[in-house]
Amino acid sequence: MDDEGFTEWASTRQRQLLRSAYLLTGDLHRAEDLVQEALTKVALRWSRLAVGNPTAYALRIITRDNISWWRRRRDVPIDSVPERGTSIEPETALVVRRALARLTPRQRAVLVLRHFEDLTERQAADILGVSLGTVKSQNAAALDRLRTGAPELLSLIGRTP
Repeated sequence: MDDEGFTEWASTRQRQLLRSAYLLTGDLHRAEDLVQEALTKVALRWSRLAVGNPTAYALRIITRDNISWWRRRRDVPIDSVPERGTSIEPETALVVRRALARLTPRQRAVLVLRHFEDLTERQAADILGVSLGTVKSQNAAALDRLRTGAPELLSLIGRTP
């Protein structure tokens, strides 16, 4: 294994992966566990992933592991765990966390990958292992749910409900 290459990649991507995992779970400790598991799996496959897209693979692991966990638990945490090293206002972070907690795990995963990670629909579909149509429909459903169920998000960007 190219230890130096993996270490460099992991150090540059760890924060991004943690942010995505946190947005998916709403739980900092669970997000850290998901990232650690993803980094371990990437490290074990580094020789094959180094020439491809290891970040997409790590996001796929995080997303799928979180959905599997949710299916076993049927419990989506909505507590407000303080974020470390965040640059946004605590009130804004709380509004975003509460809004994301209103979504199903699949909707949340699509929304995080499309709008927080800024991936294309095709990239999100590949990571989630679903069709392009599923990503489109889940994204539309998530945005609709946020428009109707979380109007406080509109006030954050200066629009009225």
